[in-house]
Formats: sequence, structure tokens, C-alpha cells
Amino acid sequence: MEYVNYLVIAAILFFMIKRFLPTKGVNNISTIELKAELKEKNKQFVDVRTPGEFKGNHIRGFKNIPLNLLAGKAEKELSKNQEVIVICQSGMRSGQASKILKKLGFSKVTNVKGGMSTWS
Repeated sequence: MEYVNYLVIAAILFFMIKRFLPTKGVNNISTIELKAELKEKNKQFVDVRTPGEFKGNHIRGFKNIPLNLLAGKAEKELSKNQEVIVICQSGMRSGQASKILKKLGFSKVTNVKGGMSTWS
């Protein structure tokens, strides 16, 4: 019985750690690095915050596709042939969005660490 408890604890720890580790194949950049990327015309910029958050403050050139709608809209509204740069408020939702995009077959995905909370 004690062995089963250890297995359950190990499984929980594994999934918690895995959730916070960077996604394989996803590039991570800071908001300082993002400023240089914004000049690139061949990249797609996606803000995965809610429409209300986006309306309150956003970076020009970013398209608002809320995280909860991303899986359904990504293949219709984004090109898999171009890099997708994803931002949210803190970097957590954009990290989840990056995983979703990778699973959908987007090969070039970049997450903005720190999100809008570090943008100035």
C-alpha cells in the first residue's frame, strides 16, 4: 500500500513539473528581444489574453486570439509556414498556447517570457 502512495506522489510531481517546463521546440524571448522582432513582416504576432485585456492595452501588430479559442482558430487564421510569436499577461497562457500550436503542427513558435507585465 505504501508503494502505491509513492507512485501516486511521483505521478503528481511528474505532471506538475512537466507543466512548467518549457515546451520542446519553442523559442523563448524577452520583451526587449520582442521589440526587434516587431520589425519583421514575415512573422505572426498573437496575443492570447481575453478581448477585455487586449482592448485595455496591447502591442500594435498583435492579433487577439484568446487562449480558449486558439485550438479552433489557429489553423484558419494563422499560417504554419511563418513563425508565430505569442504573448499574454505574464507568460503562462502564452506558454500553454505555444504547446497547443506545436501540437497543431506549427514548427516555429516563440513565447514572450514575462508577457505584457514586462512590456514598456
